[in-house]
Amino acid sequence: MTDAIAIGGDHAGFEYKEKLIKTLTAKGYTLRDFGPETGEAVDYPDYIHPLCNSVESGEISRGIVICGSGNGVAITANKHQGIRAALCWNVALAELSRKHNNANLIAIPARFVDFDLAVEMVLAFLNTDFEGGRHAQRVDKIPC
Repeated sequence: MTDAIAIGGDHAGFEYKEKLIKTLTAKGYTLRDFGPETGEAVDYPDYIHPLCNSVESGEISRGIVICGSGNGVAITANKHQGIRAALCWNVALAELSRKHNNANLIAIPARFVDFDLAVEMVLAFLNTDFEGGRHAQRVDKIPC
């Protein structure tokens, strides 16, 4: 497993993805960009499934997925048994997704949160640990 963070989305999340890569890289994080490479219309599953495969395999421990509402990328990601993608629109949800749900992906709704908030949520997500304890037994029951 690398310390890299997976990032990907669709055309609606492209601008945030590019800006998050620059912002997080400047803060010392390493990111692996799963695309898309432009802001032209694309189908998000084409990017989200490979991203999730890298997290499920253990190659990468956490990721960031971004689309207009955050729903499409989260729904797609959560089809993977080893993925727990949390749709977040504030910092408290990002923290709780880690503390209580051991989320390994944060889904960001680019059309509904401003970029500065997206950065705050991602940093909270990346810097919050899973509490375990009573939450662990619940998380263990999530996969089908």
